[in-house]
Amino acid sequence: MTRRSVIVGTGSALPPRRVTNVELAERVDTTHEWIVERTGIEARHIASDGETTATLATEAARKALQAAGVSADSIGLIVLATATPDQTFPASATRVQTALGIDDCIAFDVAAVCTGFLYALSVADNMVKGGMADYALVIGSETFSRILDWEDRTTCVLFGDGAGALVLKAEETEDRGILATRLHADGRHNDLLYVDGGVSTTGTVGKLRMKGREVFRHAVVNLADVLNEVLEAAGHQAEEVDWVVPHQANKRILDATAKKLGLAPEKVIVTVDQHANTSAASVPLALDVAVRDGRIGRGDLVVLEAMGGGFTWGAAVVRY
Repeated sequence: MTRRSVIVGTGSALPPRRVTNVELAERVDTTHEWIVERTGIEARHIASDGETTATLATEAARKALQAAGVSADSIGLIVLATATPDQTFPASATRVQTALGIDDCIAFDVAAVCTGFLYALSVADNMVKGGMADYALVIGSETFSRILDWEDRTTCVLFGDGAGALVLKAEETEDRGILATRLHADGRHNDLLYVDGGVSTTGTVGKLRMKGREVFRHAVVNLADVLNEVLEAAGHQAEEVDWVVPHQANKRILDATAKKLGLAPEKVIVTVDQHANTSAASVPLALDVAVRDGRIGRGDLVVLEAMGGGFTWGAAVVRY
């Protein structure tokens, strides 16, 4: 038997404020039809004053702990993926730790933009397998609305705020839990998707900038490649996959990636229509939705995948 990281609970959180395309069109030169045709997005949730990356992460974490039947004081590790932390430092993970009433555990943030949750999951998985913790919280949480240029209709319509979390438990098993992860990065493409500010450059937060057509092209190729790679590493074939939980960037990217892999569209979990792109939160948020509505059940073979600014991209194979 092998010590593996098994997902024992999931949770998610969305700000109460839901903004439809129709409402957005009142402040931006766009239309509901234009957004849906190009992205599949119909609405997104936007954080209000007092709602932050850490408060959303804490809510998602509490729900995941409840679903797992695990007490907060059992958690030995918190890895929080975010590109929009509450503060430059300390890590937002430590704010979640304090809010959950945990006095001492390993807690840190991971920054890999939309691939952040896959990076965080891989890091946590290896730390759990290595004996650093028996229970871990892995969270993706973002308030991307704070870094959007609301006068740029090509980007501001694409993103929303939210959080997703899962609880990992160390178990001795052969074919359950996280079976394989694969991660990549290629910094040569920085100028295709980035924020035009930073602590050591401009001293400002900055705004998101993107060349959408180029990002689309890279996404379809990179995601298909990493999905094949991770399935091979796990010893499984595409036809064995029960569900794919992709990063929810654009419905056209989801459709193109599924087609390239020969996966049936009904096997792909889609939440981008209601949540838009929540960056590092999108994969765990979509996973929680599918677990709670009964689509993903125990024993299912699930593939998680994402690509984000950097470029970064990655995937994981999980026996749920």
